[in-house]
Amino acid sequence: MTVVERREVVVVGGGPAGAAVAIGLAGLGRDVLLLERSPAWHWRACGVFTSPVTVRALKRIGLGAAEVAAVARPVPAMRVETPAGTRFRLTYGGDGSHAAAAVGLDRSRLDPLLLELAGQAGAEIRQGATVRGVDGRRVIVGDGTGTREIEAGVLVGADGIRSIVARVNGVARTVLGARTGLTFHVEEPAGGPVDTARDARMIVFDGGYVGLAPIPGGRVNVGIVLGGRRWTDRLRQDGAAAVVDAVLAAIPAADDDPVAWSDARRCDPIEGAAPIGHRVTRRHGDGWLLVGDAAGFLDPFTGEGLHRALRSAALATEAIDAALNGDGAALARYDRAMGARFRAKDAVSLVVQGFLARPALFEHAARSLSERTAVRETMGLVMGDLVPATRALDPRFVAALLRP
Repeated sequence: MTVVERREVVVVGGGPAGAAVAIGLAGLGRDVLLLERSPAWHWRACGVFTSPVTVRALKRIGLGAAEVAAVARPVPAMRVETPAGTRFRLTYGGDGSHAAAAVGLDRSRLDPLLLELAGQAGAEIRQGATVRGVDGRRVIVGDGTGTREIEAGVLVGADGIRSIVARVNGVARTVLGARTGLTFHVEEPAGGPVDTARDARMIVFDGGYVGLAPIPGGRVNVGIVLGGRRWTDRLRQDGAAAVVDAVLAAIPAADDDPVAWSDARRCDPIEGAAPIGHRVTRRHGDGWLLVGDAAGFLDPFTGEGLHRALRSAALATEAIDAALNGDGAALARYDRAMGARFRAKDAVSLVVQGFLARPALFEHAARSLSERTAVRETMGLVMGDLVPATRALDPRFVAALLRP
């Protein structure tokens, strides 16, 4: 097939990571083509709850205060609730009531806004363009006009947990077993206060958990994670809608949660992702690199996805610009920088998953976090990427968490 296009940078995927790379490189004067398979935004399984550090990153790539206010709803804390009735609030410094609040993001506004900013910066955005094949730095793309081949100076895989760029280059691996994620939104009751700040909830149950994150527009994002054969069989036999109904019906009422979960109205279709835990053996190769979820994603319990997406985009922007200027080691440096930045956080995430897999151990840790302020505050700061994750791996912290 004849190569019909040559571009400096081709970004596969138009989520936050891909859009942020396009914004950064186009702002440096680079020729950037972004390929997004969806012709228009639609709901898909993705993260919405994130810490204050992500809000700061969004402002750095060009969102103004008014735009952030439109897409982000303050969430003072994430309240974790166990089957035995233990409750604790994870905040991100202080009590979470002002500058340290996390947020729930409206991805239906945020994602198109980021693509718009990329276009304004000078990137070419092609929506409805599906990458059907990858060969080195060449991509085979199908759209409404047919099929074409594009050669990139640098190819960026920003195409999520099923990244074709990662898969073709043989670096994708599954981790954490066969976990399934189901996501959608529900409406908050009409007639009450609109978009007020209130806690998100993470409710743990046998074999999984459900996260409830308020977002703008009087809605709550629901993210359900299910693991183990029992839930896999139930999903296969009963279907996602029946399983979702059963999980929602079991959510305990809370004074600060206005939703009646036994009859909550879904605003959009249930979107699923499986398996939701994956890693990559490396994040770069000859003329290509991976960013965002394509570069590895463990689990939504720790809420690390959006921060990692934007941080990887910032590091990738610097590396790609250097590589196009002739620095042959730049992409490898990006890979090392990502490892150095997130290796400890990945270890913490795996430890959390290990606790979740052992209910008695998780319950012990939950009681410790509910009773020990300093331990709880450290864990919140680590989960929010506000302090180095090594703090949660320090033997003194582990001893304080696990002691009777």
